Amino acid sequence: MNGERSPSPAASRTLTILETLVSSEEDLTLTALAQKANIPLATCASIVYTLEQREYASRRIVGRSHFWRPTLRLYGLATQLVRKVDLSSVAQREMRDLADLVGMPVHIGVLTGASVVYVAKAEMPGFIQFDTYPGKVAPYNLTALGKAIAAHLPEAELTPLLSQLAPGHGPQALARTKKEFQEELAGVRMHGYALEDQEEQADIGCVATPFFDASDHVAGAVGVTGFAKDLGGGKREAVQAGLIELAHTISHRLGSPDTAAPVS
Repeated sequence: MNGERSPSPAASRTLTILETLVSSEEDLTLTALAQKANIPLATCASIVYTLEQREYASRRIVGRSHFWRPTLRLYGLATQLVRKVDLSSVAQREMRDLADLVGMPVHIGVLTGASVVYVAKAEMPGFIQFDTYPGKVAPYNLTALGKAIAAHLPEAELTPLLSQLAPGHGPQALARTKKEFQEELAGVRMHGYALEDQEEQADIGCVATPFFDASDHVAGAVGVTGFAKDLGGGKREAVQAGLIELAHTISHRLGSPDTAAPVS
């Protein structure tokens, strides 16, 4: 809890109890729960019995001791919320603003198997249009979107993907070994963004950054696509900065615990 006085101390204490139960590695007695949450014992008891009544907490009785734990009812609520989050509209205005700023289309992509699926696009008006429409599927290792996501996957999820490195058709496509690709992903994690330079097809480049969900798991990536020659120097720096800010905004809206509210 921060130092500001809560508009509703009762609600604040209830949320603190829930957060304490969820973050604890073991079931807690009422006394231990009150101490960890820094809430008076009588108040803590009132809250936790209410949570039990509403099926957000349960207790295990051992002799005269009662040990409390959270229930999966919280997970059910979170699942309903996740289903309501539409990535195609979660940051449409900000995507549009970035596209206007850099003069290139902006995309959101998610990982499905060993492929990236484009789920949203803020495109630019004009004669030249890039073949990056919502619904497009591309090998994850040939796109900046896919690399940005893969770089932040847990080892158990990344390992099977390393055996599915698709060959590229662009002039800069390289036949990377698993080790070489992992080294590239390490660079993505270090720099905060991924690059693709004429790997999937000639003349086209892309820059992308990952965003994260409420469980701090990588949920997708946002990227800018353009002609490779236009994504160098100062232009690329502006694209990278804009994407990092946009990814931060999306992560915040998805409930990522490591993001504060973006400055408006």
